[in-house]
Amino acid sequence: MIIPQKLKVGDKIGLISTARKISLEELNPAILILESWGLKVALGANLFSTDNQFSGTIQQRSADLKSMIDDKTIKAILCVRGGYGTVQIIDNIDFSKLKNNSKWIIGYSDITVLHSHLNNLGIASMHATMPINFEKNTKESLTSLKNSLFGIEKSIECKAHPFNRFGKIKAEIVGGNLSVLYSLLGSDSDIDTDDKILFIEDLDEYLYHIDRMLMNLKRNGKFAKLKGLIVGGMSDMNDNDTPYGKTAEEIISEHTKGYDFPICFDFPAGHLEDNRTIRFGLTSVLEITENGVSLSQ
Repeated sequence: MIIPQKLKVGDKIGLISTARKISLEELNPAILILESWGLKVALGANLFSTDNQFSGTIQQRSADLKSMIDDKTIKAILCVRGGYGTVQIIDNIDFSKLKNNSKWIIGYSDITVLHSHLNNLGIASMHATMPINFEKNTKESLTSLKNSLFGIEKSIECKAHPFNRFGKIKAEIVGGNLSVLYSLLGSDSDIDTDDKILFIEDLDEYLYHIDRMLMNLKRNGKFAKLKGLIVGGMSDMNDNDTPYGKTAEEIISEHTKGYDFPICFDFPAGHLEDNRTIRFGLTSVLEITENGVSLSQ
């Protein structure tokens, strides 16, 4: 696995959108925060372009990502927001230069497309909050991103959950947004979970669809050789007029009963104000006990 170097004060971080559009007004608070960390901010040439809901056309968004990958002065690439659209550009990108000049690609939600694709290429990436969320993020969330960028190693701790299954494991972490992972099955960006810890989270999904997606992951063998499972925020779930009868956490717990890997729930990552940073591709230690959960990277 290629692990990008940590950043240092004075380094340049590139801001792009591979998905939904954003305005300078929405972005300014995050720019100030990044600059307060000692980073120089470079904006994608097409960042403020618009094409209906998107941050520019497929060609424009592709060009911004290509440019940031190829520019040796850019030390990390931070996607400013999610939404939808990253899958439209993924096959346009030549990642070969990223292997020779690795840099962190950062984001969550729709950016799961990039995380999964990069993992298959053997390049680590960073699942973390994005500028569109900075104003509402907790201090812990932003500190987690800053520490991860600058290579300050700290563990993430969270409380015990009644559905947790205890154990201590050491493995790489992969994953991201459940709906996006589900949509990538069978493609070149399909997630490889063998001998890894899988992280999943989701937002605004119907409960029956959570069941459908987990069934598909299970039938595709994604749990068969899994070392462990981390369940982040399962936020703002929806139900039909006829209730499904179970929470998202209960559905996940039910689908994983036939396996013996450790599992933790309510991990502070995902569509949450307290969205902590997880570095995908890094060998990590996950420990789940009756007292709580610790993830060290």
